[in-house]
Amino acid sequence: MSKLEKQFFEIPTLELAETLLGKIFVRILPGNIQLKGRIVETEAYLGEDDEACHAWRGKTKRNQIMYHAPGTLYVYFTYGNHYMLNIVSEPENRAGAVLIRAMEPVEGIRFMEEQRDTRILANLMSGPGKLAKALAIDGKSNGKNIFGEEFFVEDAPAMPESMVGTSVRAGISRSRELPWRKFILDNPYLSKVRLPE
Repeated sequence: MSKLEKQFFEIPTLELAETLLGKIFVRILPGNIQLKGRIVETEAYLGEDDEACHAWRGKTKRNQIMYHAPGTLYVYFTYGNHYMLNIVSEPENRAGAVLIRAMEPVEGIRFMEEQRDTRILANLMSGPGKLAKALAIDGKSNGKNIFGEEFFVEDAPAMPESMVGTSVRAGISRSRELPWRKFILDNPYLSKVRLPE
């Protein structure tokens, strides 16, 4: 499969959240350990008008990576116990990112099982914190991009509209009514979310 180039990511955040579905996220670790996951669930966060976005009050030391070029990784620590993987998505100096919420394990599964201390395949990457741990992603990945040898995204056929689901975002309280969560319908690797009623 071919690597996705920069222009793929230079589209509006809400569009990118959907077009990323089905693509293969790749991390290459030292020793040529290849880790791959098919993106099955995403969530969009869009700048200073989105109260759930880290940048809604403007640029800070914590969120400054969100203002970098599309394709930059924005990785942050949350809830005191896990990291979240985001791909920056708006033009430089304008904040926005797509949170990768769930992946289907494709390659490097034994390594992922050791990272996550589970052999339940559907549970390896079924949530943003889980997939970051499975891929050994932590704060050192923050600010890197997905156009090099360590991180990249491989192309895959576009997901038919009939297979794409949309919902409000999960696990947040502010701006939670926005329908900015995208996912592959009936996919067994989706995160276990509780949506507001």
